[in-house]
Amino acid sequence: MNSEEEFYDAETGLESDDSCEVSFKDACVYASKQTVNGKVPSENGVWERRTTLPAPMFSRNDFSVWGFLKKCIGMELSKITMPIVFNEPLSFLQRITEYMEHTYLIHKACTHSDSIERMQLVAAFAVSAVASQWDRTGKPFNPLLGETFELTREDEGYRMISEQVSHHPPISAFYAESLNQDFSFHGSIYPKLKFWGKSVEAEPKGTMTLELSKHREAYTWTNPMCCVHNVILGKLWIEQYGTVEIVNHSTGDKCVLNFKPCGMFGKELHRVEGHIQDKSKKKHHVIYGKWTECVYSIEPKVYEANKKAEKKSGGDSKKHKQEQGTGGDDADEMPDVQETVTMIPGSTLLWRVAPRPPHSTQMYNFTNFAMTLNELEPGMIGVVAPTDCRLRPDIRAMENGDIDTASREKERLEEKQRAARRERAKDEEEWPTRWFQQGNNPYTGAADWIFKGGYFDRKYSDLPDIY
Repeated sequence: MNSEEEFYDAETGLESDDSCEVSFKDACVYASKQTVNGKVPSENGVWERRTTLPAPMFSRNDFSVWGFLKKCIGMELSKITMPIVFNEPLSFLQRITEYMEHTYLIHKACTHSDSIERMQLVAAFAVSAVASQWDRTGKPFNPLLGETFELTREDEGYRMISEQVSHHPPISAFYAESLNQDFSFHGSIYPKLKFWGKSVEAEPKGTMTLELSKHREAYTWTNPMCCVHNVILGKLWIEQYGTVEIVNHSTGDKCVLNFKPCGMFGKELHRVEGHIQDKSKKKHHVIYGKWTECVYSIEPKVYEANKKAEKKSGGDSKKHKQEQGTGGDDADEMPDVQETVTMIPGSTLLWRVAPRPPHSTQMYNFTNFAMTLNELEPGMIGVVAPTDCRLRPDIRAMENGDIDTASREKERLEEKQRAARRERAKDEEEWPTRWFQQGNNPYTGAADWIFKGGYFDRKYSDLPDIY
């Protein structure tokens, strides 16, 4: 059974109580529209978003990774100036925006009257938000203090603004809202990176908050850990692991998702498994799938019965795994595992990842969505803030394949930032954030950055010159 047949064979239960143009089938059709001739028409039918970068990625074969990283073992990499060879031509603020690639899931959740059904879709959105990281082994550029990024997608019904609000520690704040006021999605992220000899581990500290205004609900969660293996030797590969707990602060419903670590033989690589429970801790649904592929929902009893049947028919699989060995000490070999998730009969498909463009491997493994993020759209200059990272010369040069210019510009911008910091220290001045302010998350009480508003009024005359 191919993936398209599996998509339509899965139950699409979750019937909406309100009419809504967005549906799971629509989502699949829309994803295919994104790749028809590689184009998507704009609102006026003339301009089309790009589907490739101006230049393919450069070779990293001539760079000695070990020569640089051996002095960084155990250190936090956000405090180290990294060579541009490690980068991809996007800012971390643009990486954050990739959370919104599957916004149709939020729109769909808004149409349901049942809170458990809404939680299923919120859980699928939380998983989909990290899907673009699969095979993305390039490091995004560290945002400069005061850097911003905005994205307005009228076709998908939202707009988003992010700002680098702190440099040490590096903190990025973001705020997205529905154009028809159905939802807001916001948070702040402090990515702690550490190098452990053969791998780089990223802990995305910070809380994600999703508010559904029609239902007067707020959901919060934190993202899983991410690890890039074989940064010294061997093929680079990524795993996500850890427990993600999504809480509905209005109803007490909860979804607990376990992003499973690879393990010794790779059986669990990319797998996600969890459940949804109400405030009385009664389990309503089991969630399962892979964050690289798809997510399903099923009744707990059916899921457990299937697991028992699998164990009975497991036979000599354990013996087969033992014969595979551990792969040696030289590299953390990526397990050769089957990528397809087996659908359990009676399951409901919640989300499936959109296929990447055929030339993705030559374009930093970007998705179709990521490919558009650094594009300067017609009429954009003079409209977006002058701090928007589309205007960063180092990222622009790297995207255009000019690595020498990109490296020089990166060094210039970093030195300019250091000089500005020295001047503020001499005058005993604090950096004034523009669009966000420090506060506490209203639902968890944790430290957070709150959107002050005003960005889309387009009053940018007093913004600093950071480029």
